[in-house]
Amino acid sequence: MKVTVTTLSDDLFVLDVSEELELENFKAFCEIESGFPAPEIVIVHEGRPLRDNKMSMRSHGIKDGDVVILQHMANHPGSGAMNFNAPNTGGLTSLDFSTIQVPSGGGNSRQRSGSNNGGGSSSVGGNGSTTGAGSSAGTPSHPDPAHVRDLFLANPDQLALLKQNNPRLADALSTGRLQDFARVLNDQIAERDRRQEQRMRIMTADPFDTETQRLIAEEIRQKNIEANMEAAMEYNPETFGTVVMLYINCRVNGFPVKAFIDSGAQTTIMSAVCAERVNIMRLVDTRWAGIAKGVGVQKIIGRIHMVQVAIENDFLTTSFSVLEEQPMDMLLGLDMLKRHQCCIDLKKNVLRIGTTGTETPFLSEGDLPDCARLSSASEDDLRGAATSTAKNNPGRKKSRRQSAGGSGNNSGVTSPTSRANPMDTLVNILPTDNFTENEVKELVCFGFTREQVIGELRRFNGDKKQATAALFAKSLKF
Repeated sequence: MKVTVTTLSDDLFVLDVSEELELENFKAFCEIESGFPAPEIVIVHEGRPLRDNKMSMRSHGIKDGDVVILQHMANHPGSGAMNFNAPNTGGLTSLDFSTIQVPSGGGNSRQRSGSNNGGGSSSVGGNGSTTGAGSSAGTPSHPDPAHVRDLFLANPDQLALLKQNNPRLADALSTGRLQDFARVLNDQIAERDRRQEQRMRIMTADPFDTETQRLIAEEIRQKNIEANMEAAMEYNPETFGTVVMLYINCRVNGFPVKAFIDSGAQTTIMSAVCAERVNIMRLVDTRWAGIAKGVGVQKIIGRIHMVQVAIENDFLTTSFSVLEEQPMDMLLGLDMLKRHQCCIDLKKNVLRIGTTGTETPFLSEGDLPDCARLSSASEDDLRGAATSTAKNNPGRKKSRRQSAGGSGNNSGVTSPTSRANPMDTLVNILPTDNFTENEVKELVCFGFTREQVIGELRRFNGDKKQATAALFAKSLKF
């Protein structure tokens, strides 16, 4: 039979096992797939933990197609953690409820005697780390919108990623109004929290419920999309770049014009502003007025039946449809390209005119008109701001390393006696890391998982600002 196993970190795998397989052997299979030690694995089926390791899967009520939850319960001596693997003595004597915190509306919270040497209360999270006073377990704090905005403005690379993943938030950032950015950011964070709550409800709901099945299918579909995008970013990163459009230099009625080469356009067009600038607006025949339909809809003022266009040393005759609102000055369409047997040679990056053999190069990005440039002036300003920030803070990296070395005793590094685990390096700080446990906790409070925070901090060599910007750019995808 096939059993689907899911973890609290959204990992999913399917095991094909026998109905007579004992639970302890099933946990051994789970250890191979998840990396968690079998003694620290708890299997939950239909909301109840399976405690007897000697019973078979059938005896536990697991059937073909069932979904179980794998929970990692790290066993620390003296931690008082609940031991689901202990034999059933018929009572609740093996359960220790002393570590369960009872929430209260006032300031009086029940604590274990001797558990706190300071004045603040502490709560133990699922990864064994202790959060500071004033933060409630499981309740992520919302970041300051002004701080998040400054992080994106100081990191052009993360800003570009934000424009790709979250155009709505990037547009709010480009307006320059903090109120608009804060409103969009808070809305998206609330939506992310709602999805996280929905994901947790799926894990505890009846897997055979119709609505639960729909939510699970949607979650699997989204996971497949994310996996497909990650594979594309790893093996075909060039597909996420923006291609420079094909422009050439030409002259119309003696005036220089940058023309866009578009073999997908049926006719050659010119904007009304460009026609006025080159002094041919007087030749427009309004009897040819109409509507141009394509990606959008624009009004055609009329048609200029014959105009000479100079490309290099060639003078070519063409006609223009004049559009009322057109950001490009001139667009050479398929009618002119076919009439003069033009060839778009992308290997040599030139436009070759077949009737004369003349070649003219396509313009580089720096020579494109403003409407076609990939980098706007605002992004250039952002790059300048990022450079000035780096120059004004030359000792930031050094001080961060000093703070990491000074707090090495509290960094949460796994002791040498603990069992080696492939997952340990993802959630624990290593001696070679250039960040501290306090920096990890601060970012975890924003609602990110510990694994995500440590991964981004390592990717940016401990730079907390860039890691924070990357976490927001990747997590808020709409």
